[in-house]
Amino acid sequence: MVVLNKIYTRTGDKGTTALGTGDRVAKHDVRVETYGTTDEVNSVLGLARLHSGDLPEIDTALSRIQNDLFDLGADLCFPESDEALDYEPLRVTDTQVEWLEAEIDRLNGDLEPLNSFILPGGSPLAAHLHHARTVSRRAERLCVALGEAEPGKVSDAVLKYLNRLSDYLFVVARWCNDHGRADVLWTPGANR
Repeated sequence: MVVLNKIYTRTGDKGTTALGTGDRVAKHDVRVETYGTTDEVNSVLGLARLHSGDLPEIDTALSRIQNDLFDLGADLCFPESDEALDYEPLRVTDTQVEWLEAEIDRLNGDLEPLNSFILPGGSPLAAHLHHARTVSRRAERLCVALGEAEPGKVSDAVLKYLNRLSDYLFVVARWCNDHGRADVLWTPGANR
């Protein structure tokens, strides 16, 4: 259990923060940027959920994803290592990735065929989901950069999860736009 009885510690006043290992890194470190961006995705999903009240199955799924994103942040906060530890760090699992894949397949089966690129928008819920999708893609790009900067220190499941998450958010945004019928379609060259 996490206990937070003091919110400010003053330990970051000089621009550093602690990883799960206790190591201090700059607050602009790519690892911190990566898990900070997953936190941003989580916040956007919180906004999306304000509009999911009439879709309880979507709200439940988004709640599950928000919890998974905290798992993902904890995973990233504790770099992969071969060192023996007294405890097992929290890691994202392939089971969490597989759940996203199953949801993508299930929701995609209900959608109108896609014959154009989609502009983010439609319903308020879909617009927030598209926003979360773009932030998720940024988190994925940062995760790739982190993996290149620190080879072997990012789990494969984290990168897979972020990749599937943006796919899921695209599909669920379409599903929330009347199964794709209310999608806002791109018209190439419309304003030339």
